[in-house]
Amino acid sequence: MKPASEKATPEIPRQGRVERRTKETQIVLQVGLDGTGAAKVETGIPFFTHMLEAWAKHGLMDLTVDARGDLDVDLHHTVEDVGICLGKAFREALGDKTGIVRYGASFLPMDEALLHAAVDISGRPYLVFNVPLRRARLGSFDLELLEDFFRAFSFNAEITLHVNMHYGQNLHHIAEAAFKAVGRALAEATRLNPRIAGVLSTKGSL
Repeated sequence: MKPASEKATPEIPRQGRVERRTKETQIVLQVGLDGTGAAKVETGIPFFTHMLEAWAKHGLMDLTVDARGDLDVDLHHTVEDVGICLGKAFREALGDKTGIVRYGASFLPMDEALLHAAVDISGRPYLVFNVPLRRARLGSFDLELLEDFFRAFSFNAEITLHVNMHYGQNLHHIAEAAFKAVGRALAEATRLNPRIAGVLSTKGSL
């Protein structure tokens, strides 16, 4: 039996789908908030694909991404545009935000690294990203791009997102823990609670 504080999966699945086509990228992305973490992701950037799969798995979001970009120029266009599309699809999936818990947070340890993510589905876009990845690379992937991704996501999703590293040394562990922590925080914030009538805001809107 489910606890009284948890509502079963909604009758109408909360899903969002976005297509974005520019001279730099062509992206089709779909996200389902009430999924099991199933992911089918193709970005042409193996490390980034791995990060998105981790996000989906630990955020219990079903995620499909088909992203084709000008990777021969650089990786930035693809990484940022996927963030834009994911943010827009996430916002669409939330609908009118009725009944959501709104806030979520997660501490995520990965071996020697400890990351924390906190989210407010506020309608006010903001990003705080205190993760020291500047001038760091994993193979051909510039880890500075991750801040661009999270900024694009948070601003297009219209959420407030804080990502902070408490400590860590291995760059892969740090990056992966950040994605998993954000996924888990979003899973908490989007959870439905039958005790919430309308939206959880004294203003009456989010």
